[in-house]
Amino acid sequence: MTDFDPEKFEEKYVHYFPQLQRAYKSAFETMNEEYDSTLIHGIDQQILNESEPVYEDGRFRIQLPENPHDRLTSVVVDDEKLDATLERYVEELEAEHHRVFGVERP
Repeated sequence: MTDFDPEKFEEKYVHYFPQLQRAYKSAFETMNEEYDSTLIHGIDQQILNESEPVYEDGRFRIQLPENPHDRLTSVVVDDEKLDATLERYVEELEAEHHRVFGVERP
């Protein structure tokens, strides 16, 4: 387990790249087991690839790119299903970040 330093997270890709990869991979695997794999791959490749993990006020959150609905072109899905799946995926990602970095959720 890495000793997490919030100040180093400002340059997360320099200091924590392997941990970030692990968090994204683990969240992907969990989501891929529970949901339509085509949708999960589409979200992973076309929405979350431009997301940004942020640490503030003692918690991790995932900042999504603008217009996530417009970005997903590889899968036909209604807005309600995309919103629900994306929300669940972001929750899983945030939980993985807390787990990987050993930071309890507030």
